[in-house]
Amino acid sequence: MPPKASGGRGRGAPRGGPPPRGGTPTRGRGAAQGAPGLPASHVQALGVKRPGYGTAGRIIHISANFYEVTVPEEHIHHYDGALIDWPVEAIDVFIDPSITPSEATLPEGLKRDLIEHLQEVDAPHIFAQKVGYDGNKNIFSSQRLNLGPQDAAEFDVSLGGGGSGGSSPQENTSRRRAKSYKLKLTKVNTINPEMLHRLVAGQQSPDNEVQTALTAMNVVLRMDPIKRMAHNRRSFFTNRETLDIGGGIELWRGFFQSIRPAIGRIYVNVDISTAMMAKPGPLFRLCLEFLNEGMPPSRHLRENQLTASLPERDRRKLEKFIFGIGVHMTHFDRQQKTKSIRGLSNVGASGIRFKLRDGQEKTVASYFRETYNTQLRYPDALCIKACHLVGRDAMVPLELCTIPPGQILKKEVPSEKIDRIREFSTKRPEERLRSINAGLSLLAYGQSEYVRHFGMAVNSAAGPAQVPARVLPPPPLKYAPESKISKVTPAFGAWNMADKRFIKPAAIETWAVAIYERQQRFNQQTAQTMVRDLIKCCQDVGIQVRETNPVIEWFDGQGNIHNQLRGLGAQSMTKNKKPPTLVVVILPENGNDIYIKVKNFGDVKVGVATQCMKASKCFRAKTQYYANVCLKINVKLGGINTVTDTQTGTNLIADPRNPTIVMGADVMHPGPGSDRPSFTAIVGSVDSNCAKYVASSAVQSSRVENIDPDDFKAMAKQVLTMYRGYGEGMERKPKGHSPARLFFYRDGVSEGQFQQVLDFELPALRAACAELGMKPKITFIIVAKRHHTRLFPNDPRDADRSGNCHAGTVVDTTIVHPVEWDWYLQSHAGILGTSRSAHYNVLFDENKSTADGLQAFSYALCHVYARATRSVSIPAPVYYADIVCSRAKHHYDPARGLNFSESASNATATLQRYKAEYQQVHQNMQRLMYFS
Repeated sequence: MPPKASGGRGRGAPRGGPPPRGGTPTRGRGAAQGAPGLPASHVQALGVKRPGYGTAGRIIHISANFYEVTVPEEHIHHYDGALIDWPVEAIDVFIDPSITPSEATLPEGLKRDLIEHLQEVDAPHIFAQKVGYDGNKNIFSSQRLNLGPQDAAEFDVSLGGGGSGGSSPQENTSRRRAKSYKLKLTKVNTINPEMLHRLVAGQQSPDNEVQTALTAMNVVLRMDPIKRMAHNRRSFFTNRETLDIGGGIELWRGFFQSIRPAIGRIYVNVDISTAMMAKPGPLFRLCLEFLNEGMPPSRHLRENQLTASLPERDRRKLEKFIFGIGVHMTHFDRQQKTKSIRGLSNVGASGIRFKLRDGQEKTVASYFRETYNTQLRYPDALCIKACHLVGRDAMVPLELCTIPPGQILKKEVPSEKIDRIREFSTKRPEERLRSINAGLSLLAYGQSEYVRHFGMAVNSAAGPAQVPARVLPPPPLKYAPESKISKVTPAFGAWNMADKRFIKPAAIETWAVAIYERQQRFNQQTAQTMVRDLIKCCQDVGIQVRETNPVIEWFDGQGNIHNQLRGLGAQSMTKNKKPPTLVVVILPENGNDIYIKVKNFGDVKVGVATQCMKASKCFRAKTQYYANVCLKINVKLGGINTVTDTQTGTNLIADPRNPTIVMGADVMHPGPGSDRPSFTAIVGSVDSNCAKYVASSAVQSSRVENIDPDDFKAMAKQVLTMYRGYGEGMERKPKGHSPARLFFYRDGVSEGQFQQVLDFELPALRAACAELGMKPKITFIIVAKRHHTRLFPNDPRDADRSGNCHAGTVVDTTIVHPVEWDWYLQSHAGILGTSRSAHYNVLFDENKSTADGLQAFSYALCHVYARATRSVSIPAPVYYADIVCSRAKHHYDPARGLNFSESASNATATLQRYKAEYQQVHQNMQRLMYFS
C-alpha cells in the first residue's frame, strides 16, 4: 500500500485559510450554517485530507445545483436480498442447454417486482413500511424487520399466472402459470446516521460504513421516481420534452440526482440529462426508419423487403441497433411484461420451423395463424428473438411487436446525430437552472412515501446552494522577445496571435500538398491562394518556410491513400533532394476515412508530420483560421508556442531549483454495445516550462478503468526517458538529470476506483522512476469532467458573454467534500450552453502543496494547450492524453480491416488481436507532438 497523507494540518497545508466555522451539522429538519474549518486530526481520508482553503483571487457569490437534504434521525437497517431459487425450465428447441443462468443475469425489473410482491402479497406482516431496494442485493428499511432470532428468513414469491396463452409458440408450450421464486433476506448491519453528521463536520472518516449510509439515502430518493419514469443508473426521463432525430431515435429530457456529502451538510446534486430512446410504436416502423436513414425516398425499403433477401450487412446492422430494446406483443390483450430483443432471424416467419411438445412441426407463421387466428400480412418478414426466460429466446414476427415508450438506447451515439443531440442538450446557464428547479417538482421528493418514512426531506424551497467562489488571476504568457507584443495576460480565458511570434518557432524545410477535394471545386487558383496565405501566416508567427512553391497534387479519396502519399513524397524528394518536412492534406466533407489513413501514414508508417484541413474552411479563410493551423504545425515540427511568464506569475512551473515534470493519463473505452478493447495513454512534459509534451499509448481489456500496472510502468518510463533525453540534448542539462517534482493528473477514473489507483497505478509510477534512478516528489491528482456539478453566477457582472462564470472560477468550500482535498475549477470561458468545471481530487502529495499553489498551478497548465489561444477545461497533459486515446485507432493498418464499431464475440481473442496489431508511432514522431 502506498503511504497516505498524515493527520493534522496535512502535507503542505497553508497556515491561513478560512477560520473554523461554528455550528453543528445538518440535523432533523434544520441545517447548521457552518462546519469545522478542517478535518479533525484523527480522521483518515482515502487520499489527502484537505490541508486548507485557497484565498487567492476575487471573491464572488454563485449558485450550485445542490439542494440540502435532511439526514435521517433513526437507524437504517441494511439487509441482503438474495434470490436462491427461480424457475428455469426447458421450453423449446431454441434453448441452449449449455446456458447456466445466475442471479446476476435476471433483469433488474423482475427483481424489483419480486421485492414489491413480497411486501404487498407474500409477507406484508413483515413490512410495516416500504423498504428501499437498489435493484440488486441491497435492501434498506427504516424499521427492523422481524426475520426471527437469526435475523434471516426465506420467502416463496409467486409471480405471473393467468392469461390464455403465451406470446410465442415457444412460450405457449409451457403455458402461462405462476412462477415460484425463493428469496432470502439476511440482516447485514444497522446504520447509525450519526456518522453522517460527524462526516460533514469533519469528525468522521469516509469509510465503508459511511459509503453504505450514503448509498441508502441515494436508494431511498430513487424509489419513487423509478416507479414512474424511464431510468438508468442515476437519471430519470419523461416524455414531456422530446425530439425526434430520425433513424428510429428520440431524445428525452431527464434529471440526474445523486447524494453528495459536503461541508456541514448533505446535498442532493440535481441536473438535467438527456437519453436516446427507441421511438415508440410499431417495431416494423422503427426498423424501416433506421435502415432508410439518409437514403433518398426512391430507395426506401418497405415492410415486404425485411425478409431473408435483406443484405446480410444491413441485417446485422439492424440487429445490433434493436438488440436490447424492450417490446410488447400485439396478438393478445392481456397485460404483459416487456420482452427484450436478443437478436434478429435471418429467415422469415414462414421459414422458421419448430416442434411442439406433442411432436407436431410448424412454422412460426402457421402457429400464429392457427393458435391466435392471426394471419401475418408479411409472413416472409424476419422475426425477433425475444428474451423469454433466463437464456431462453422465443421467435416473434416483427409485425406483432410494438415498442412501449421509455426504452433507453444503450448505444454509441451515431456520429451524424451528435450535433442534434448537442443542440437538444445545450441550455444557457439561466435556462438550465430553471429546468433543474422545475425538475424538482417532477422528482416530487415531498410526495414520496419512501423519503417520508426514512425521515428525510429535500429542502427544494430554499433553492440551490449559495456558494462563495473566487476568480483566479490568469497566468501571464510569454512569446518571442522580438514580437511586437511579447507578453500577454489572457482576458476572459482567451487571447490571440496578433503581433506575436512563437517563443520557439519551428522551420518548414520542404513540404507538399495533397488535395482530396474535387479539382473542379478546389482548383489550382484556390490551392495557390491557400499556399500563399498559409506561408504568410507561418511567417507572421515566426515559422520559417524555406520552400514557397511546394508540390501540389489532386487525388481520388477512393484510391490507395498510402501509395498516393508515398508518391507525393517521392515527387517532393526529386524536386528538393530531401523528403518533405510536412504534408498538408486538404479533405472533402465527410472525409474521416481519409483522415484516419493519412494519420496512419504519417504518424505510424513513414514518420512525417501531417496537417489536415477541410476544403470548405480554406475558401476565403481569414487570418485567424490559418493562425490556428499554425499553432498545430509549429508543435508538430518541434516548436513551442508559448510558456507561462514565471517572472510575473507563479514560479511553480519553471523553478530551476525544483525541475518539474507534469504528466497526464487517460483511458478511453468503446461505445455502448461494443466489446473492443480500451485504449490508454500517458503524456508528459519534457521541457523546463512544461509546454512541450510527448506521449505513449497501449491497449488493454475492455472497460477496465485502471491502467494495467505493467503498461502504466512501461508508458511512464518511456515518457521519463524522453524527459531526460530532451533535457540533456536541448537544454544542456547534466547527464542523468532527474525531475525534483512530478505532478500527475489522471482522468477517466470514477470515485469508486480511487483506491485501485493508489494500490496499482501510483506504485507503477514509482517503479518507473526508480528503474531510471529518479526520485521525484510525487503529487497525484484525479481530474474529472464527467460529473453533474454546475456553477451559476448570481451577479451578471460575474458572468461572461455566454452567461457562465468567468474562466478561473474556483470553488473549494460549501459543496466540496468535508474531508478529502477536492475543488472545482472552471478554467475555460463558456461558448455554448452551461460550462462544466473540472473536479480535482488530490490522492497523494509529497510536495507539501498549498491550496492556492496547486489551484494556480493547475490553472496555469490549462493555458499551455498548444492547439488554441484559449484556456481549456482541464490541464494540458491530461487533455493531450485524451486526444492520444481517441487517436489510437490510427495505430492500426486501415488495410487490415479491424472494425471499431462491431461487438466482439470473444473478448479475449479480440484483445490479443488488437494488441498484436497495435503499432506504436514511428520513431521520427515519438519526441514530437504529433497528436496536436
